[in-house]
Amino acid sequence: MDIKKSFYTSSLLRAYFDERLSKLFWAVGILCLSILLGVTGYMSIEGWNLADAFYMTIITIGTVGFSEVHQLSDEGRLFTAFFIIINLAVFALFASVLTSYILEGELREVFSHYISNRKVKRLKNHVIICGFGKNGQKTCEEFFKEKVSFVIIDKNLALLKENPNEFDRNPDVAYIEGDATQDDVLKIAGVERAFALITTLPYDADNVFVTLTARQLNPHIKIIARANEATAESKLLRAGANRLVRPDLIGGMYMANLVTRPEVVEFLDMISGTGKLKLEEFSYSDFREDFRDKSILDLGIRNITGAYIMGFKDADNGFLINPTPQTEITEGDVMIVLGTAEQIIGFAQYYTTKKIEELYFKKKN
Repeated sequence: MDIKKSFYTSSLLRAYFDERLSKLFWAVGILCLSILLGVTGYMSIEGWNLADAFYMTIITIGTVGFSEVHQLSDEGRLFTAFFIIINLAVFALFASVLTSYILEGELREVFSHYISNRKVKRLKNHVIICGFGKNGQKTCEEFFKEKVSFVIIDKNLALLKENPNEFDRNPDVAYIEGDATQDDVLKIAGVERAFALITTLPYDADNVFVTLTARQLNPHIKIIARANEATAESKLLRAGANRLVRPDLIGGMYMANLVTRPEVVEFLDMISGTGKLKLEEFSYSDFREDFRDKSILDLGIRNITGAYIMGFKDADNGFLINPTPQTEITEGDVMIVLGTAEQIIGFAQYYTTKKIEELYFKKKN
């Protein structure tokens, strides 16, 4: 089964590159056909050997003005005249296509897509972002900060090409130019190996289709979908989305809260990705064995690191806000820790095996 999938994906990639290189292939093919015509003509009309016929054909096509290999007959001169006229168009076509691939960046773009698709093949447990609009771009910016491996899918990646340096800073990022609603494109993006998929397409119908397709291809993938209208929420959930986001609704609520609850919004801004305070989650499996199955009081987190336990997700009872000191961290629990970057790093180094030092220092700088 894996061999079949690999062959299928390879076939899709070959079809993509064949399409992008089709003009170059056609130009090279016509040039080769012209050379074959010239060699055949001189061999049959003048009776020359292959080497002489090939040399005469090349200097005629190239219009370099060298002398004839042998004295031409009247039929040979007539053939050469028509051959020169034909090759004026052939050579102009070939030069035009080759120039466009070299100077206009077409060949570089094809090579870039080839490298990107090689990156996708190596990715596992990555995130797929469908749509590189405003929401998609902001999502990518956050993933760059968090050093998350992801794949971008969009029909038109012109905006992405305006800032290619982002890719140099994260070699695990890849992109695919195509329609995310197509099964083939999602398979090339590695949907069957992906951890999560975020669909931010401008139309709800497309987001529903992407969600439904991704859920069928990978029943375990986490899907975050954009919903523009309230009527689309139920459809997206039925299609298999785990969480929904309505950007317009969130933006409107944020602006309203700036008027009615400005201090609350200021505090939330402080703990956002760009604020001075950081929120980080640590699961039971992140903790060192000697700190598992102990209460918050026994761990002495505040005294040792200065960090604060903002929330606690109990595997059985759900979220607990401001948990009591007697709350124990057990199998399946998640602890939400609030503090400065230094406090979070200190917490991680002392209590857990989670490596976040490089990430937080990068954010700080």
